[in-house]
Amino acid sequence: MKKIIFTIAAFMITASLFAQIKTDKAKFQEYKPGFYQNSILKDVRHVNESLKPKEVKKHFQMVQTGYNIPNKVSDYKREWANPVISQGNAGTCWCYSTVSFLESEIYRQTKKKVKLSEIYTVYWEYVEKAKEYVRTRGTSNFSEGSEGNAVTRDWKKYGTMPYSVYTGLINGRKYHSHAKMFNEMITYLKAVKKSDAWNEKEVVETIKAIMNYNIGEPPTSFIVDGKKYTPISYMKNYLKINPDDYIEILSYEQEPFWQKVEYKVPDNWWHSKDYYNIPLEDFMKVLKKAIRSGYTMSIGGDVSEAGFLRSTQAAVIPSFDIPYQYIDDNARQFRFSNGSTTDDHGMHLVGYTERNGMDWYLIKDSSSGSRNNDPNAPEFGYYFFRQDYVKLKMMGFTINKNAVKDILKKFK
Repeated sequence: MKKIIFTIAAFMITASLFAQIKTDKAKFQEYKPGFYQNSILKDVRHVNESLKPKEVKKHFQMVQTGYNIPNKVSDYKREWANPVISQGNAGTCWCYSTVSFLESEIYRQTKKKVKLSEIYTVYWEYVEKAKEYVRTRGTSNFSEGSEGNAVTRDWKKYGTMPYSVYTGLINGRKYHSHAKMFNEMITYLKAVKKSDAWNEKEVVETIKAIMNYNIGEPPTSFIVDGKKYTPISYMKNYLKINPDDYIEILSYEQEPFWQKVEYKVPDNWWHSKDYYNIPLEDFMKVLKKAIRSGYTMSIGGDVSEAGFLRSTQAAVIPSFDIPYQYIDDNARQFRFSNGSTTDDHGMHLVGYTERNGMDWYLIKDSSSGSRNNDPNAPEFGYYFFRQDYVKLKMMGFTINKNAVKDILKKFK
């Protein structure tokens, strides 16, 4: 009799749980021409004639009608960040998101509002990739992408500079397109590999020459507030920022938790093993506490999901993927292992709000997908991520180590 009562009770609890799960719907929808077609392509096509408007395809997308989405920037408690800026048609989200984050960090610590050059860091990242390509005899990954911690690694070695000093936009260009430049570089490197001509100095000088022609040569010194700086002295003495203060928090089950591990994705081309890997629940707690304590973060993960709509700029996990109550370390790792979660995109998390018992996060973005709305609206260049989307699809973030002191104590 007790067994029957227990079984009935368990069934009632399970039925109640399923009754609470909202059943989401989806349909095939077409992407209408947006910021990429109407703005970026018009500017960059004369530089790269091979760029054509993307074919309009139907995408299987969640229907978000009726959702109570906090879709106004004013709905969020947010920290200071510079106005949104477009990365154009270049694969540089890793740099745009992390530079934006570090600009917010400089303001948080010094109250200085500075706009820094993303392309200066991109320039030296290509140099470092070329060196590694030579060192590994052509086996390392040479692509447009990288990871957020590449920015602080490059700053430590090469410093940084104001955007006004070096934009990387020449000949009247408004938006970046690095496809032609990249093709020149990779074609040259393949020729080096084929001829076995592994002269690092010569390779680096050639890569620099290609970049100097396409995006301009960065200066070695400049004037700020009447004083002359080098990129290193500007970082240390004017910005007063220390690249060693920033770390990577990661959460995936394929490596041991509570250890520093390698994030095994192609964009971690230098195989950094400096990622602090923590369980998912701790990952979410750290993120939630940090943004409420005044810290922003550069965050990265997958943005190619049915529940991520450019039309609403909102990202949630629909029930036909997985009910949010069931998202855990296993669900997260399962999707990373089978390739349905990929290391797509880097963004800047700048604020939060609460709606219907769940956190929503305000995401500043440099890609074209966040710009398919009124360019004069405050929401231009932003996304709205519900906590379940972050929990399942955002793999890691760059943050000031002071925001995660309690977590770091648990590492050996």
